[in-house]
Amino acid sequence: MTNYNALLTILENNIFTITINRPDKLNALNKTVIEELASAIDEVYNNTTIKSAIITGSGSKAFVAGADISEFVSLDGKAGKALAQKGQDIVFSKIENSPKPIVAAVNGFALGGGCELAMACHFRVCSENAKFGQPEVNLGLVPGYGGTQRLTQLVGKGKAMELMMTGNMIDATEAKQLGLVNYVTTAEELLAKTSALLQIINSKAPIAIKHVIALTNIAARGDEDGLQKEINAFGELFDTKDAKEGAAAFLEKRKADFKGE
Repeated sequence: MTNYNALLTILENNIFTITINRPDKLNALNKTVIEELASAIDEVYNNTTIKSAIITGSGSKAFVAGADISEFVSLDGKAGKALAQKGQDIVFSKIENSPKPIVAAVNGFALGGGCELAMACHFRVCSENAKFGQPEVNLGLVPGYGGTQRLTQLVGKGKAMELMMTGNMIDATEAKQLGLVNYVTTAEELLAKTSALLQIINSKAPIAIKHVIALTNIAARGDEDGLQKEINAFGELFDTKDAKEGAAAFLEKRKADFKGE
């Protein structure tokens, strides 16, 4: 495992937990965090012991309270575009398209880039004190790490427009009502609840899970070929050993032992 300056990582029960560790800065995203997150996501992709991952923040106040605004002061248009492009390419899109589940455990503020990081994950569990928002208009900006696209996909056009144009925050209860998060728990139970969900997912066929992620992302983007791609994937999976094992286990009334083959 890699040693990081701004992250804490632990691998337990095939679940790789990535904790953004800048509590004095409310875990704000800076260049170091983005580059180290990119490295940690590469670990998720490449380490065969890792079946799934959790992204969370250190402390009880914040998941990620936004970007490190001090890094914005010297940017011009070209540099701003490069910043957003790099973040999307090496972190946010890689999380969204990871063949292994990556879930956000949101403990406190998830604002701006923090909300975008949570939304790039495959789904979200949050603590009761969580707050979500895209306040970029307060800086004369728009979200740059996928916020306009993913928030709209998750909560619908009207609410996304309102949240991004007002910059207002919503609490955990409203986030659950809008479908932005799947579960709200106590702060103490947050990681245990998220891990329990991933342990269930980890028991399923990994190749099937990979296809679920890819096909659901296709649906979220409104791809007209989504149904055909689902048909193709359904057929391809019949050639896997896992599909044979799944059918045999069902008929034999036993638990399937999936190998990812």
